[in-house]
Amino acid sequence: MDSLKLIALDEADLAVISACLQDAVFKTGDTQFLGKDGVFTLEANRFVWEEGRDKKTFERRRALLVLKQVRAVKSLGVKPKDTDAVHSLLALRFLAGDEAPAGVIELVLSGGAVIHLDVACIEIQLADVAGGWETKFKPRHPLGG
Repeated sequence: MDSLKLIALDEADLAVISACLQDAVFKTGDTQFLGKDGVFTLEANRFVWEEGRDKKTFERRRALLVLKQVRAVKSLGVKPKDTDAVHSLLALRFLAGDEAPAGVIELVLSGGAVIHLDVACIEIQLADVAGGWETKFKPRHPLGG
């Protein structure tokens, strides 16, 4: 399959990027906020969900997520100095602010952690930046009961 290259400018686009990044894994050190430029980046090993669900082997690819128009970054359950801590990304979601199109983009992580990005608007790019590799492990999410 071809490398993934997506842009999000609204909530519907963001939902597509969120689906593509579900179960991506990354280290805290793979994130960077360039406050002067208003850019937040995250490099992750994303699970290739779009390849189909009936395969015996699966694939991960290195991907770069770039969020622009970022005014501030806060986190809960993420220690910035622990650069080797590994996180699993569950979803991206947008919380509208008082004045559209501003708001907060949340990167929801496993274990209750979250990264909050205060943004002027939704402007996101996602692209595969390296070839894929095989994995036999498919992420699983047990149903609560």
